[in-house]
Amino acid sequence: MALSISTAFVFFSLFVLTTVNAAFDTCSSSSSPSADSELSVFHIYGKCSPFSSPKRESWIDTVINMASKDPERVAYLSSLVAQRATSVPVASGQQMFNIGNYVVRAKIGTPGQLMFMVMDTSNDAAWVPCSGCTGCSSSTVFTPNTSSTYGSMDCKLPQCAQVRGLSCPTAVASPCLFNQSYGGDSSFSATLSQDSVRLALDVLPNYAFGCINAVSGGSVPPQGLLGLGRGSMSLLSQAGSLYSGVFSYCLPSFKSYYFTGSLKLGPVGQPRSIRTTPLLRNPHRPSLYYVNLTGISVGRVLVPVAPELLAFDPNTGAGTVIDSGTVITRFVQPVYTAVRDEFRKQINAPISSLGAFDTCFTTTYVAQTPAVTFHFTEMDLTLPTENTLIHSSVGSLACLAMAAAPSNVNSVLNVIANLQQQNLRILFDIPNSRLGIARELCN
Repeated sequence: MALSISTAFVFFSLFVLTTVNAAFDTCSSSSSPSADSELSVFHIYGKCSPFSSPKRESWIDTVINMASKDPERVAYLSSLVAQRATSVPVASGQQMFNIGNYVVRAKIGTPGQLMFMVMDTSNDAAWVPCSGCTGCSSSTVFTPNTSSTYGSMDCKLPQCAQVRGLSCPTAVASPCLFNQSYGGDSSFSATLSQDSVRLALDVLPNYAFGCINAVSGGSVPPQGLLGLGRGSMSLLSQAGSLYSGVFSYCLPSFKSYYFTGSLKLGPVGQPRSIRTTPLLRNPHRPSLYYVNLTGISVGRVLVPVAPELLAFDPNTGAGTVIDSGTVITRFVQPVYTAVRDEFRKQINAPISSLGAFDTCFTTTYVAQTPAVTFHFTEMDLTLPTENTLIHSSVGSLACLAMAAAPSNVNSVLNVIANLQQQNLRILFDIPNSRLGIARELCN
């Protein structure tokens, strides 16, 4: 019998203080984790982010802007599942774009230099913009020559082959250099490097990452990247027994401007009682976290969907992944259309569109909003209203916060995105091949 994550959750009304007491700085306090391996997670546009604009746009405009960039992210994920390689580049072109939703603090080098790194569960890579980088837009860069523990990695090392390094001289030692093109007319170059990385109170020596040297023909996000996939170059793999292949995160709502969530690394401090579903492994794309989504309900109606549209198929890459970098959940077109049409039928309201959202209605109909439930093997997840709808900051509009995979992508992949994961504790237990989900107020 499937277990259910109840929607009977107490919702707290969060309000923004117009004056922050200088004696209590939420950003300063959030940088002091409650456990050795726990980091604060904050949204890129939140108060604690150095990348937040002083003039903050409305919440819905922020979400619309982020969601409008999802197609590039979905295209990247779709390109991954179509490939047969067993490793990913340190930075793939499409993947570099539009994933800067949630970031954590890390210190790289000796002494440690504070860097802000994007959490990415669909990538193994770590990379940071480095001093002297031509074309990098960040004011926060890593300076290798001030770190006593920094070193570039030789091109003859096996890690260089994994990042598809350039040709290696046979006679002399040479650093692992690689180039990556993206977007047709853009590219970047980097050096595969290693140095100590401090996460909360943990120190990982000789951590391999890409040191970005130059960018041309476009813009690279100013943040670094922290890959939380399960491939050989990921944080979990490089940490070895330190984290035992276990981590979890709790993402704060986009609306929680003054608040942070958490990233817990290792088995210590994880929920003792949590409902789980098996993690599936695609040998052609081992970094991605696949789960078996067996069906979707809207209200009490199990939406009629052809089983092959949800089925896991490692040969084609089809199935469903949990991803931290996509903003709104994306289903392949026939699945989304079926879910959307049943949702529209049950609210029985005049429908309009707003940005990426094609099912918007006045909030007078919100009381009629049916619950959306994702059915996984051994576990059901019923989304609370805050994870199902977005609301306009001004006016009385609400929208279903899901969409179809972009029409220009031959996608067979369904993506459970971060808006649907907010205020949930998502647990990844790689050795036991389980993914757990529990309700938690992440703010």
